[in-house]
Amino acid sequence: MDDKIKYEMEFPIHVSPSLLYQYISTPSGMSEWYADNVNSRGEYFTFIWEGSEERARLLGKKSGERIRFRWEDDEETDYYFELRIQVDEITKDVSLMVTDFAEEDEIEEGKMLWENMISDLKQILGST
Repeated sequence: MDDKIKYEMEFPIHVSPSLLYQYISTPSGMSEWYADNVNSRGEYFTFIWEGSEERARLLGKKSGERIRFRWEDDEETDYYFELRIQVDEITKDVSLMVTDFAEEDEIEEGKMLWENMISDLKQILGST
């Protein structure tokens, strides 16, 4: 198995950080844009897409700011994915920062997937 490469993306979103945080940190919020359905039990979140299920462990979160998960398949690694809200101190512009890992030949596909999902999130939030 190839080593995965870390990549980061920034998505400007015109919405309050507190509302955005609800959509990136709760099962009900994430099931509106990230997966068809999201359930959580303790520190584990189950993400369901068209019948397939993936489990991720919540590694940490800071209220109103960020949430970080590790897929069960990556349990013995340092790989994770993180959604972080960044607010420009001067302009107060809000951005969603995405950090993820993918194998070199899958990075472009991963980025396109995030772009599509964040586009859905922006539509739900009325921030297109």
